[in-house]
Amino acid sequence: MGLIHATIVLTNTVDASNAYTGLIAKDKIRKMDVRVLVDSGATLLCINENIALELGLTQARESMITLADGSKKNCKIVGPVTINFLTRTTVVEAVVLPGDAQSLLGAIPMEGMDVIIDPLAQTLGLPPDRPYMANYITA
Repeated sequence: MGLIHATIVLTNTVDASNAYTGLIAKDKIRKMDVRVLVDSGATLLCINENIALELGLTQARESMITLADGSKKNCKIVGPVTINFLTRTTVVEAVVLPGDAQSLLGAIPMEGMDVIIDPLAQTLGLPPDRPYMANYITA
């Protein structure tokens, strides 16, 4: 299977909330299109420092992260950030990777949006039986 990329929209969730309540104008909501590597081996949404700064995301904490090569790195965790992909939305925190590192869409936000990876087409998409509404499984 090759590398799968997708374009998602990231929005500063606090800005969106502030616009909803009238504290800021809707045109002041910070958002951007981001091309991500779809990585089911990653757990979280990972963005780089430039994206975090442009969106104005607030640091929630720091956490030790294990990278794909097995090395460990202390990284900032920021958020909340809203992810939009086609008809799906979820709100998550994001790991901030150094510099202009490749952004990753991990398993937890993919599960939150109820999206699927199509390995034959090498695309991220929506389940054919539920293209308009996510299906969530609860205990």
